[in-house]
Amino acid sequence: MKATIWHNPACGTSRKTLAILEETPGVAVTVVEYLKHPPSAEKLAQLYRDAGMTPQQGLRLRGTDAEERGLPAAGTAQVLAAMAADSRLLERPLVETEKGVRLCRPQDKVHEIL
Repeated sequence: MKATIWHNPACGTSRKTLAILEETPGVAVTVVEYLKHPPSAEKLAQLYRDAGMTPQQGLRLRGTDAEERGLPAAGTAQVLAAMAADSRLLERPLVETEKGVRLCRPQDKVHEIL
């Protein structure tokens, strides 16, 4: 099985999720450091759709200026554009496999798609 993780190495939850993926037999992991290689608005829209959540639910509030910018109440297109322009606004980690996408907070949510 292939798994892609949108990863922040400075985040403990992201590191723990990556460890679960790496320790699971048969999982080939692709790591995307999203702060260096931000996903497009289109890719984000697909990820959140496949995760069954809105982009607003994937918005990182802690440590960002999302609330000051009014993003929690903004429309989907505005949130996706803001996330694509400033990937610090993404809550992490997102993991995609052939079984779906999960925002892995807590990290054990990754088991739902393995």
